[in-house]
Amino acid sequence: MALYEDPLLLRRKMETYGVRFSQVDAAFPLSGRDGPFFGVPYVLKAIPWAKHAGCPCIATTDGLHQPNDLTDEEAMQMMKRSYSRIIEVAAAYEICVNIEVHGYFTTNPDMVGRMLEFCDSPFLRLNMDTGNAFIAGQDPVEFCERFRDKIAHVHIKDVSDSLAAAARGEHTGIAVSHCAVGDGVNATNIKRVLEILRDAGFDGVLSVECEGDGGPMIERSIAWLRAALAELEIPQETFV
Repeated sequence: MALYEDPLLLRRKMETYGVRFSQVDAAFPLSGRDGPFFGVPYVLKAIPWAKHAGCPCIATTDGLHQPNDLTDEEAMQMMKRSYSRIIEVAAAYEICVNIEVHGYFTTNPDMVGRMLEFCDSPFLRLNMDTGNAFIAGQDPVEFCERFRDKIAHVHIKDVSDSLAAAARGEHTGIAVSHCAVGDGVNATNIKRVLEILRDAGFDGVLSVECEGDGGPMIERSIAWLRAALAELEIPQETFV
């Protein structure tokens, strides 16, 4: 989607296919100096767009790297001011703003804990990403366990053995994985994350992220996820 597309018309088109939005991406990095000037207006425009499109959530995040002209504390305080404004508007529209695990700050659990306390609001939540947490060198299981009560949306993403060997601990995020879910080194972690979410009463969306490859990789990913849900006795309708 793009903000220049009409959300109502797009919503009606999607309804003819029997699909709907679960989350839209408004992920201009909020951690750099440009965050308040470009990122915040972008997110604020995305909120009413999501409302008209019938989408309950938007995703926001930080930059992939540490800001080169701000200290960590300066960046955190700037983001706190930004999220305070964002959540004020999000609450009015009843749209959930999710902080996605994707960048320098958001793949650090201690920083995420602070970010989720920027605003005392049920509309500030977490988008857990199993692949980004793993590639950043974190334990996705521990990450999920720590924030289990704050998670509103989940990206299910595996990581190939070759990518993990080359990049784990060196990157903070990967857009999509060139590896079907279940075929990589993160599969065991993903299954444990599903257990944690089940036990926490999670009723949000699981979004599979992998390279399309014309369809087969997505098909294998969905088949693996459905099998995992069945094994864990998790009704598929629980995860829309």
